[in-house]
Amino acid sequence: MLLTLILTSMSVVREKEMGTMEQIIVSPITPLEFIAGKTLPFALIGIADAVLIMAIGTLWFGVPLRGSAPLLFGCLLLFLLTTLGLGLLISTLCQTQQQAMMSTFFVFFPAMLLSGFMFPIANMPEVVQWLSLLDPLRYFLVIIRGVFLKGVGLEVLWPQIAALAVMGVAVFSLAVARFRKTMG
Repeated sequence: MLLTLILTSMSVVREKEMGTMEQIIVSPITPLEFIAGKTLPFALIGIADAVLIMAIGTLWFGVPLRGSAPLLFGCLLLFLLTTLGLGLLISTLCQTQQQAMMSTFFVFFPAMLLSGFMFPIANMPEVVQWLSLLDPLRYFLVIIRGVFLKGVGLEVLWPQIAALAVMGVAVFSLAVARFRKTMG
């Protein structure tokens, strides 16, 4: 999550800082082509990172993958859609790389704390539990635990997958809309 957030937000803001955004605006490239060019490489890096972590977990630490690898991969793509969208959204709100870096950490650390990774969500105050429903990492962690450790499938994880899909499409669409507005 941190990797894709930082890389996406920093790459677009770097174009603004270097003054090359104006050159991109007057070029024949469309905003969607620019967004694809800025997010696709980082999506591939995120996929490679996840595959490496899964390989280390299964081969080195002996954690068995009890569920469906294609299901886990599909959910990973939904999660990456969300994190890349958040990174792109951050880049549309920031003018400098320092702002983008700080904004990324202001998004990442609360997301990590609210996800249930460090502290059980059930032990959090009720208001915070409701707030954690806006955290995509919360849903992805449930999916990872379910597929990796319990071997559950789509019939059990569909609420988390649906929430992740809705968040991913919403955040990425908002980021693309804001980006088009800043380019136009």
